[in-house]
Parts: sequence; structure tokens; C-alpha cells
Amino acid sequence: MASSSSSTGSKAGQTAGPVRCAVCGGESQQPPFRPGPPEQAPDLDLRPGEPLRGTMARWLQQCPHCAYAAPDIARAHPAAAEAVAAAPFRALVAETSYPPLARRFLAWAHVLEETGALHAGAEATLHAAWVADDMNRPDLAAEWRLDAVALWRSGPPLDAEQTVRVIDALRRAGAWPDAAATAEALAATNPPPAVAQVVALETKLIAAQDTGRHTIASAMPPSYPRPHVAQQRIGRAKSGGGFRAWLARLFRRGG
Repeated sequence: MASSSSSTGSKAGQTAGPVRCAVCGGESQQPPFRPGPPEQAPDLDLRPGEPLRGTMARWLQQCPHCAYAAPDIARAHPAAAEAVAAAPFRALVAETSYPPLARRFLAWAHVLEETGALHAGAEATLHAAWVADDMNRPDLAAEWRLDAVALWRSGPPLDAEQTVRVIDALRRAGAWPDAAATAEALAATNPPPAVAQVVALETKLIAAQDTGRHTIASAMPPSYPRPHVAQQRIGRAKSGGGFRAWLARLFRRGG
């Protein structure tokens, strides 16, 4: 535990210099953040275990002047400024019925979608659903999971890892026929063993109409490697890169 805490909080207590927003040019103080590795098993949708799980409020920066949100607001896609200035973005960040942290992830998702990064937009939208889970807002969590699925399916072809996450999002949202059909289709491709184990569990949960949270550890037999190792194996299927690659994508310093 100590090593993870020191990694995650290695810059805790330090004051970052002002960050200039790449969209509006405004400056603000943004706390530095270096994510540490999760030590507990991830969920089936790869939401990380603790201690990383509890740091979501620090995953994104947000400009207090224009509301642009990103892992690093000092960088932005050339088209981000137009997206941030447009009415849909302004309405989104002003939507007080959404939890503030969820709005931050949705703001990032909106910019990603508008700039053509559909799969990354799906990731950010799923993160908003995780916030809704934590805030006991199942209505919003289901809505945003279905939005994430739509973005995943609108982008490039999905690999096995992404398809597993689509299945889990559909199940958690109670979209039973779609979840069952997607799980059946993935199982028919003879996926790698780790993926097959997760799909088998998802299929059972769908049949039971279980919308609850389950971890990857619950999908693996007792003799299988530790959960975080299994997670990496799932991620390496079809060169998806796995959770470590996902984490690197999430925290890479750019838009």
C-alpha cells in the first residue's frame, strides 16, 4: 500500500505553476497528479480498483474560465475551441442536474466526440457513468452507459476488450436483448481464454438480469492469476493494450 500511495501522491503538497488553457488562454492553478497502480481487482468494465478508483476527481483538469476539461488543459485539438464555444457544450457545463464531476467528464467526452475521437469519447462518457454510480444516480448511469456504447459503435471496429466493455455497459444499463446478442456474438469468435471467462460470466449475469457491479476476479477460476494480471491478459487480446495502455491513454498529456 505504501508504494502505491507514494506514487499516486508523490507530488502531494506541491504547488503547481499556473497552467495556460489551450482553448481560451486563461491561466489557473491545477493540482499535479501522478496516478498510482490499482491494487484491488477492476470491475468488468475495467473501472480500476482502489486506490486509483478513489482518485477520479483528479483525473481531469478544467479551465475555470471557459470550462474546457482534459487530462492536460494546456493542450487541445485544433477544433476544440470551436466545440467549447458552441451552444451544446455551454448547455452541458451549465446542466445543474448532473453531478459536477460527471459534467467534467461529459465536457471532455463532448470535445472528444466533436473532434472525431469517438472511442476516447466513449471512455470519458463511461467515466461519467461511474460518477453517477457513486452518486447513487442509476438513471444517469444507465443513460451515459448507453451513450458510451453508441460512441464505441460509431467509431472504428471494436476489439475483444472493447466489446467486453460494451457488453458490460449494456448489462449495467438493463439493455438485455442487445447485451445478450453482443455477448453471444463475441463468444462465437472463440476469444482468448481470459476474455472467454469474462464473457461467460456476463452471459450468466444477463440471463439473471443482474445490473450490479462485478469484478474481473469473480469471472476467473481460483487457479487463475491475480486479478490485475488477468486484466492485463484480457487487454492484450488482439493488441488492445489492456488496462495499463488504457491508463496511459487516459493520462497522456494531450487532447
